[in-house]
Amino acid sequence: MSTETRRTVLVAGAANLFIALAKVAAGLISGSSAMLAEGAHSIADTVNQGFLLVSLRTGARPADEEHPFGHGQERYFWSLLAAVGIFVAGAGFSIYDGILSIVTGRHSAGLLIPYIVLGLSLIAEGTSLTRATRQLHGEATDRRRRLFDHIERSKDTTVKAAFFEDVAAVVGLLIAAAGLGLEALTGSPVWDGGASIVIGLLLVVVAFRLGNDSKDGLIGQAADPDELGVIREEIESTPGIAKIVELQTMHMGPESLIVAARVAFSDGISADRAEDIAGDIDERLRAKLPLVPHVFIDPTQT
Repeated sequence: MSTETRRTVLVAGAANLFIALAKVAAGLISGSSAMLAEGAHSIADTVNQGFLLVSLRTGARPADEEHPFGHGQERYFWSLLAAVGIFVAGAGFSIYDGILSIVTGRHSAGLLIPYIVLGLSLIAEGTSLTRATRQLHGEATDRRRRLFDHIERSKDTTVKAAFFEDVAAVVGLLIAAAGLGLEALTGSPVWDGGASIVIGLLLVVVAFRLGNDSKDGLIGQAADPDELGVIREEIESTPGIAKIVELQTMHMGPESLIVAARVAFSDGISADRAEDIAGDIDERLRAKLPLVPHVFIDPTQT
């Protein structure tokens, strides 16, 4: 289990748990649909952090007879559940309550309590977002990538889930504040209810993105172009290998990769030497890649 990722999820979970209760209380006191939507958002995020912690724990279990390549793909399953949780609990309630607020003409009562809670929530969510961004930036630096390029290409859906949830939380807080302020200025409940609907739609986008990434991980993804280039270079530069006939890769989790290569050996390579070559490639790839490769070499003669 990545200690850095676990800390990121714990920070996000603690922030969400603290502000979820405050938002719900402020929403009930003020009657603000946007505040209730934010409360539902934070409750969904808190539950999802639990899913992500479970994903880290189960994904870190060692390989066994039934799972010879480890349990890394279970992290994608739990991340998918987190995406469903955002969609159902967060987005569903936010859109429903926003529509209900507009239809019934429900007004919120006062700005003081909601704005105090929104301010405290922004501090908590900003702290969590800073933590997730710092981790992703460190990973991007290690891989010599730009931050957003790394976020797009990273196979670690756990930390990406924490990051996207935090971004959505900060944007949602600003939307809620705008909706409350505009209702106070105009006297129309459409602004507060509309803010709740927009927050719900924002959560739909986040849920879709996380669900799509998790789905790709569950069905098996190839190594990204940079990793594939390193793998190809290491195999082709190995003494005794004439050329690569076919190269296939598949992630078995964010930190585990199967590498299956059919290669043509040079003349005079014995079976024992071929086995040693495969072992050498495995060791070099483990040193150069930020994950654990499982290398399988299928030899053919030129």
